Amino acid sequence: MSYGPDSELINRYMPCYDMAITEHLVIDHDREAVYMAARDLDFMSVKSPLLNASFFVRGLPARVTGKATPPPPALRLGEGDLGLPGWVYLGDIPGREVAFGAVGRFWKSDIEWRDVPVADFAGFDEPGWGKIACHFLVTDDGPGRSVISYECRTATTDLTARRQMQRYWWVIRPFVGHVMRATLRTIRDTTRRVPAPAPAPSPTSASAEAPSSTPA
Repeated sequence: MSYGPDSELINRYMPCYDMAITEHLVIDHDREAVYMAARDLDFMSVKSPLLNASFFVRGLPARVTGKATPPPPALRLGEGDLGLPGWVYLGDIPGREVAFGAVGRFWKSDIEWRDVPVADFAGFDEPGWGKIACHFLVTDDGPGRSVISYECRTATTDLTARRQMQRYWWVIRPFVGHVMRATLRTIRDTTRRVPAPAPAPSPTSASAEAPSSTPA
């Protein structure tokens, strides 16, 4: 699902929200390459010492009981189906933005997910649920230079859910920011492997290279 450049997708799907966190990173590459790296990112490839440790600790109980399950081999936005309960691919504006979100009771020790079709995501208001909307937004920052922003917003469907979500959010917010920064660094490292486009010749250079003609 694609839209025109007049409005950011995240504003269409979650114009009002309770809390948000945004991280930015300047990348020395053209906007299209940065956008493609974000859209095709394999989230399972995002690594950091803290993230690796958290996954190890989280999986310990399952390993002890012998019920450990392997992680999905890849998790990419570009495939249009995140393949995870509760999560939905909200769409993209080619070359600029890609958005995704989720509905669930995130504050529970065992998160309860709710599968909501993308067409119903913005208007979903059944009491007792929380919503998350995220996007990657890429903008130009001069020739061969871009800024990528990663924003995560939260909203809830009633006052009780809001109180629960606020308590949960302020506990996990530092870790969320850490993961978002690690994600942007992974996107940056991916673009470094993409050759930069050749600079367009300047009008002065073009005229200088043009053959001269002398009237007979």
